[in-house]
Formats: sequence, C-alpha cells, structure tokens
Amino acid sequence: MEITPVPEIRNYTLNFGPQHPAAHGVLRLILEMDGEVIERADPHIGLLHRGTEKLAESKPYNQSIGYMDRLDYVSMMCNEHAYVMALEQMLGIEAPVRAQYIRVMFDEITRLMNHLMWLGTHALDVGAMTTFLYCFREREDLMDMYEAVSGARMHATYYRPGGVYRDLPNAMAQHKYSKYKSKKEIDKLNAARSGSLLDFVEDFTSRFPGYVDDYETLLTDNRIWKQRTVGIGVVTPERAKQLGFTGPMLRGSGVEWDLRKKQPYEVYDKVDFDIPLGTEGDCYDRYLVRIEEMRQSNRIIKQCINWLRANPGSVMLDDHKLAPPKREEMKGDMESLIHHFKLFTEGYTLPAGETYAAIEHPKGEFGIYLVSDGANKPYRLKIRAPGYAHLAAMHEMSEGHMLADVVAIIGTMDVVFGEIDR
Repeated sequence: MEITPVPEIRNYTLNFGPQHPAAHGVLRLILEMDGEVIERADPHIGLLHRGTEKLAESKPYNQSIGYMDRLDYVSMMCNEHAYVMALEQMLGIEAPVRAQYIRVMFDEITRLMNHLMWLGTHALDVGAMTTFLYCFREREDLMDMYEAVSGARMHATYYRPGGVYRDLPNAMAQHKYSKYKSKKEIDKLNAARSGSLLDFVEDFTSRFPGYVDDYETLLTDNRIWKQRTVGIGVVTPERAKQLGFTGPMLRGSGVEWDLRKKQPYEVYDKVDFDIPLGTEGDCYDRYLVRIEEMRQSNRIIKQCINWLRANPGSVMLDDHKLAPPKREEMKGDMESLIHHFKLFTEGYTLPAGETYAAIEHPKGEFGIYLVSDGANKPYRLKIRAPGYAHLAAMHEMSEGHMLADVVAIIGTMDVVFGEIDR
C-alpha cells in the first residue's frame, strides 16, 4: 500500500502592511507564521514621523495648539486640551467656569467622534459594511458642531490658554436648496438647525441613543461578530496594568481607571456618569466598553447643555497678555492692536519649570510633559500617546491567533498613527 506523504507546513515571514486595514496610518507588521498561526508579531513604526515634539520647540507656545489637532486626527480637541492644560498649569491660571463646561462638552463630542470612527472602521475591517455607513452619518453632525465653533470641520484650534476661542454661536449654518436634493430633504436636514448650536447639540443627544441601539442590533448578538471578537486578544487585568494600557483597553480588562473620575479636571467632578468595565479582556469586551462609553458621553453632553443654557458668562480670561483683544477693539484702538500683534508674533513666556498634564482621551491617557526655561517656546515637549503603549503589546495579544485575527486585534486597539509616530 502506498502511503501519501503529509504536506509539510513551513514557517515563513509575512509583511503585513505598510498599507493595510485596521490601522489609521502607516504600520508595518512583520509576522512569523506557522501555517496560518502567528508565532511572532513585530510592529515597525515611524513610517509617518511628523516631528511634532521638535516642531513645538521651535515656535511660540500659542502657535503649537494647531499641531496638537493633527496628532490623533480623530480626537482633535482632546489633544489640544492636554496641551492647553499644561500651559495653564505653568501660567497659574484657570479658565472661566463656562469655558470649562464648553471644554467638557466638546471633549465628549470628540469622544463620540472617535468611537464612531473606531466602530465603523473596526466593523469594516472584520467584514461588516453597514455599521461603517451608519457611524459616518452621525459623525457628519458632530463635524458640523466643530465647524460651528471653530470654522473648521477637523483641526479646530478652539481651546486656548485661559478659555476657548469664542462663545457658542446663536445660529447654525443652513443647508441651501439645490438641484441635487429635493426641498423636502433639505427642509428635513434644516429642521434641527433653526436654533442655536446648543439646540442642535440637544437635538442630536435626543436622537443618538437610538443610533447606538442600531449599532448594537447589527453587531452585539451577531454570531459572525462574536466569532471574530470573543476570546481574541485576551489581556488579564494585571498584564494590562504592566503593559501601560489606559482607557478602554484597560477598562475592557476590568480595571476601573478613568482620569475623569480618579483625577478630575475641569468640571468632570460636577457631572454624573458611570465607568463601563469589561470582564474577559477580549476584543468583544472592549467593544462593549466603548459602546457604553458613547451612551455615558451622551449623558455628560446633556448635563453640559443644561448648565450652559442657564449660566451665560465669559469664556476667556480678560488678560491681553494671554488672550487677544476683541476684533472691533483691535481695529479701533492702538493699544489693542499692539497686544494683538505681540501675542500672535512673540506669544508669551512661561516661568522656568516643568509640568505634566493628562486627560482621559478617547483612546486612554494622553499627557503633555512640558519643560520651560523661561522663554516663549518650550525647552522640551514630550507627548504621552495612549496608542503607543497599546501597540507595544501587539505580539503578546496576537501570538497563537490566526492571521485574520490580527486585523481584529489592531482594530480593537483603536490606533491612529499621528500620535504614535509623533
């Protein structure tokens, strides 16, 4: 009897990337495989290096706020927040309470933007198309909120040392009638835009929980989604802490750590919300944590709207050494023109020293370590990006899994390379 030889499975090395699904940016993974099982995953980063930290050391403090937006370019205002908080700590100033509520509201709007981008692309990478379209539909409204306060859909430069650029507008931009959409469609789009920005945001918060229910209907009990995420990329609570995980990656493993609760900044101690936790530490639990985070963010935004409606006031310190004078003053008063010119050319100096300011960014702890030598630009700026620590666990999370699971693991990390290759 002739014996058929068993085909030999060779170990081989596979280049996964630099252009590939799941990662927003440029990641090259070198995978050592035994058949389709991963034995080693080696992430190569730096292919998008943008030199933000070095650039910030070469220009006045207030000219670097816009660079922060471009780090994690789906969580723009949150990046600005940590940087502006570091400057405020060094200057010994505090933003007016109204500005703090506006910051908290926009931090949570940003958290929704981030999680919608994550959910849509993560689902798309794993093979679900509809979720992606749903999430981007909602992001459109959130982008309009950004545009209403800053004039830009993404890179806002809205937070400033001493407050925010300007108060919330009393009117929203309207869709114009065109030949591409019927009058009925345009009227429907404009229905929520007839009032102020706060009215528009309030309308969104009333609709949003229903949208989250839609995402859950598509995914939460979907057996294909569960097959691709349950038991994949498991990290124990102890290991998550050792690896420096923060944000949903840490809370998905069951560790109750959230800077908004544990080290409150701005007015987070005045709003009511819960910290969602996972139990298994797998991709599915991290998905559930982020879904619940979106619901909690919606709660926070509603509370901010109610407070902002009832409490008008200043949104910027009245100190022209730090904040520009009003535009009409600058046009008619020589003193104000000088303040304006000096502020935007030379900026301001910080006392010599060092500080670290961190916020609960949608991806985890985003921190700015700032060293000043008394000049008008930083002596050293170091960014603590949450995604960097998560990516370092790539090998540990994917070892023993199949090639298809790598995409699900990168997706669950929610990495954006602007902050990692900074």
